[in-house]
Amino acid sequence: MSSDSSDDDRPLARPNGHLSSSKISRAEDRALDAAQPQKTSGMAGIAVRNGPVDDAMDLDAPNGVKRKSRSAISKVSYKDESDSDSEPLAKRPKAAATAKPINSDSDDEPISKTRAKTTAAALPSLLAESSDDDEKPLGVQLAKKKAEIEKKAAVEAETIRAKEAKSAKSTPRKNIKDESDDEPLAGSSSKKRQSNGTAARRKSNGVKKEESDSDAPIAKKAKVKGKTVPPSKGKSATAAKDSKKSVKARATTEEEDEEEFAWWNAPKPEDDSIKWTTLEHNGVLFAPEYEPLPKNIKLIYDGKPVTLSKEAEEAASFWVAMMTPASSHHLDNPVFRTNFFNDFSEFIKKTGGAHDKDGNKVPIKSLDKCDFSKIYDYWLAKTEATKTKNLSKEEKEAAKAKKDALEAPYLYCTWDGRKQKVGNFRVEPPSLFRGRGEHPKTGRIKTRVHPEQITINIGKDAKVPEPPAGHKWKAVQHDQKATWLAMWQENINGAYKYVMLGAASDVKGQSDFKKFEKARELKKHIGKIRKDYTRELKSEIMADRQRATAMYLIDQLALRAGNEKDTENEADTVGCCSLKYEHITLEPPDKVTFDFLGKDSIRYNETAHVSPQVFKNLKLFKKAPKADGDDLFDRLTTSQLNKHLTSYMPGLTAKVFRTYNASYTMSTLLKELAADPRSKGTIAEKVKLYNDCNRKVAILCNHKRTVGASHDQQMQKMSDRIKGLQYQKWRTKKMILDLEPTQKKKKGAAWFELDEDIDEDWVKEHQQFLIEEQRTKITKKFEKDNEKLQANKEKPLPEKELKERLQVVKEMEAKFKKENKTGKVEAEGKGASVDKCLKSIEKLDDRIKILETQADDREGNKEVALGTSKINYIDPRLTVVFSKKFDVPIEKFFSKTLRDKFRWAIKSVEDVDDWEF
Repeated sequence: MSSDSSDDDRPLARPNGHLSSSKISRAEDRALDAAQPQKTSGMAGIAVRNGPVDDAMDLDAPNGVKRKSRSAISKVSYKDESDSDSEPLAKRPKAAATAKPINSDSDDEPISKTRAKTTAAALPSLLAESSDDDEKPLGVQLAKKKAEIEKKAAVEAETIRAKEAKSAKSTPRKNIKDESDDEPLAGSSSKKRQSNGTAARRKSNGVKKEESDSDAPIAKKAKVKGKTVPPSKGKSATAAKDSKKSVKARATTEEEDEEEFAWWNAPKPEDDSIKWTTLEHNGVLFAPEYEPLPKNIKLIYDGKPVTLSKEAEEAASFWVAMMTPASSHHLDNPVFRTNFFNDFSEFIKKTGGAHDKDGNKVPIKSLDKCDFSKIYDYWLAKTEATKTKNLSKEEKEAAKAKKDALEAPYLYCTWDGRKQKVGNFRVEPPSLFRGRGEHPKTGRIKTRVHPEQITINIGKDAKVPEPPAGHKWKAVQHDQKATWLAMWQENINGAYKYVMLGAASDVKGQSDFKKFEKARELKKHIGKIRKDYTRELKSEIMADRQRATAMYLIDQLALRAGNEKDTENEADTVGCCSLKYEHITLEPPDKVTFDFLGKDSIRYNETAHVSPQVFKNLKLFKKAPKADGDDLFDRLTTSQLNKHLTSYMPGLTAKVFRTYNASYTMSTLLKELAADPRSKGTIAEKVKLYNDCNRKVAILCNHKRTVGASHDQQMQKMSDRIKGLQYQKWRTKKMILDLEPTQKKKKGAAWFELDEDIDEDWVKEHQQFLIEEQRTKITKKFEKDNEKLQANKEKPLPEKELKERLQVVKEMEAKFKKENKTGKVEAEGKGASVDKCLKSIEKLDDRIKILETQADDREGNKEVALGTSKINYIDPRLTVVFSKKFDVPIEKFFSKTLRDKFRWAIKSVEDVDDWEF
């Protein structure tokens, strides 16, 4: 494609500091070529942190750090409820962010042997390269895989465009309607594109079913609902039937009508800018009013108690709320402290000042002299008293009923006659602003929002919600082009806050649907886009070369485009187009280190390999006299870049590349799974197989995250649970010898040995844990029984009863002591037999295998943002298709919240066998 503007006199993007010349002379180009190292790493487009790409790095070392030993953990916990055998991986609580990774070379290898291997060392086997490729560095293998996917994408794009061109020639022009920017690619295009016969077809729910052009590969025709899906080869009919039932049940919610409105199959309205016709709702739920402190609880300033106004006292409570162990680190931040004290002292001045016991004014001049301990003690006691865990059953039920009654009017709105769940109907309570990363306004006071600041958006004929007594709304409007219900401006950054519909609503679903359809549309154009920007990387026009280089970084390294800053006090965050001289460091032959504050003020500090031409260009963009503070892409802005992208495809922006790359890569990897033996394994193995693909997507698309602080402890918990099961299996084997000593000769002495990873000290520690666990269980059961008796106004059980129950613990303690001394284990249970013991061992083996698979999966994910890519960048229909094809319940991948959010994805492909991204 020709440049948007290759004119030498093109306006400069940001005419500040030292500017690049408008053209690159051939002599300068040749000089740069001569200075370039001839040898490259062969890892273009791959981030260094994704694998051991330095020669000095040891492939067999576990990320340079060995796992913590059992003794290194201060308090060992063998039980982790979040990792129960039956709980889906997707539902497990996340340590610090999302899931975390181990990829072992063998799925059956014990955790004790696999945990020393790195994600990087394991990935070659996941990439399924040839034996020759396996000998190459990981980075080269990843780069090769990435190149293969891009080459396939280019061929596919050319094929699609050729088919569309052929179809256009055979279709009379008068019947073709130009697609609008926001028109979905498949499932909801205008009815005007269809013949009368096709348009007359209707789905069972009364909505016309959309059919795409039969020769357009990316607009697959949905099959009629209710058609039986034949079981795939190797699956029983029952399994296929159960799978289908599971898929249909997934999208069902308690609020869902029996016959749901399938908006994804509905025709697109003539005026897509009109979002609703009728809209009714009950406004917003305000934060509860502040309850003043008792008169004897005061702020201590310079050793003396002072009285504050209600407003200043509330501001002091915000600081107190940050004094908890989880948040106290903010209080050591100098910026946080300064910002808080500036606002706090201003609150005090505006509301009459601080006074001592005699009514004299006390000037508050130093935060260091403020002692909040009395207020904190009162706040903590009050908070602990209201915590759910400290309430009786009746108190919990009463608190829940009160909360439900308060929220009930705001939970739903009526949008075009349909009940829709509202998302964030609560007005944010006042508090201290924390921000993300190194935000310059961290610590400032977020003031209370009043009705006079809020604008309500509602239907003309709907009843306007009543504001709290004595107040009025800032404004009431009836904007049918807006999807928000209420809006206000917060005081910290001046940003507008909106009350929107919930994630499971039609409006939010349509937004997600359009986003992924836009990425599918990019399939047609990606080959040409990459070909064009690769050519323009060598353009003699500086603006074109800068734009092409930025496109490369956005496409290959998933950098965000970045926006120009308008506010002086805004955080100094940047993206690709707004990078400055100091934000990148070049290391020959092709290594680039990025170090800047990215979105949400989170530091982006990554090193990646780039193509030789891109490395050369970046070197050119940093050429003297440029220095710190100068723009790297000084002849490019984000708006210019996005304008250029729309020349390829209506509505295309830089952010679409992230969605496209993740979804297309995932689609490609999932197609390769048919030959993988794990696809016919257990549910846990299939879940890990999916996560392996998701992990590769995150790596190839450079979606990474910081390892969670609690990762090692969580991995240690899983390791201890596996050891606990291995110990249980060993005891069961010993019981076989007690029942039938001749089994030692039949099975061999080695079969009855304790696992080599479990030593005598660990056994004693584990036994002690089991004893304490049993004691706790019995005590809690006793307390619960007494609670029930008290609730029924009956006499509680005496302490003697507890002592009798705890006799079991003493017997267990004696039994373990005897076993450790004699080395023998007596058979347990009624009717104990060798067969029963062998069956128990089989079950334990299954549980161990599941846990080892889950542990491998968790370790492998520790530096990869699986949740981010799965929720935001990978088309959810790909996950649904995987779930159907391999008979894995969708609950293993999507939580209840996500199943509601992606109900459209689950429903739209539930009866489609061949859906493709």
